[in-house]
Amino acid sequence: MTKYFLSFFENWWKPILFWFLSILFLITSDVLESSVLTRIGFVWVVFGLFGLLISVIYQLVNKRWFKGLITLVLFGGTIVMFIGYMVVAFFIEQEIPDTWAKNLTIPKNIQIDDPVDLDHYAKFEGQRSDSISNRIVEKTDFQLYNSFQPGLYEYDFWIGKIESGRIYLKAFEITHNEALSTDDLPRTSSIQIYNPTDSIKKFSTGDDFAIYEGDWGDPYAARFEVWFKPDNGKNERKLFSKNYKIEGWMR
Repeated sequence: MTKYFLSFFENWWKPILFWFLSILFLITSDVLESSVLTRIGFVWVVFGLFGLLISVIYQLVNKRWFKGLITLVLFGGTIVMFIGYMVVAFFIEQEIPDTWAKNLTIPKNIQIDDPVDLDHYAKFEGQRSDSISNRIVEKTDFQLYNSFQPGLYEYDFWIGKIESGRIYLKAFEITHNEALSTDDLPRTSSIQIYNPTDSIKKFSTGDDFAIYEGDWGDPYAARFEVWFKPDNGKNERKLFSKNYKIEGWMR
């Protein structure tokens, strides 16, 4: 194993080639707008940079000054360009508004509720003081809450007897039925539940989740669906749905 490791850095162009291919893969995945491939590409770039750093040390220890210097320039230049890209992207994102929800209309022929504002002081005490949250519920129900910024939400879900599993949310803009925040929402809205009794039991999020589409001050209508994934391996199923007027999170 050590032999192959050393041979990789003995040929000083190999770490550079791996670094170049990882950069090319990351750029391609970004062009294809694939979040999965982008994450893989990012990991490859990290390994590529780590390989360049080891190569710099290896070349300098073996007094190959020119090769070590070239590799060091590539390593340092990549770090500087990455930091510069992040800074520029941040300022561009702050200056350019998200127009995703600008031309959306809120239907008037269906029931659309407003999320309830959370009392965060009560939340710090481990409870929600809102009357809606503490009301007596006699059937399956869902309540969405505004968290501390527009576009960030929490929820309560009431349900009777149900096997052990996890619930999570799917959300769709109503007029175009476009799925919202598909990469993150199932994970960030997930709650472990189990109710072996016939009584209605409430389950609550422990943290907020984000809806990224849209911007502050541009409300639109969204359908929230509660999905259940049983721990016993049976098929997932939809438990409930409800419409709300929401805003996207200004990132």
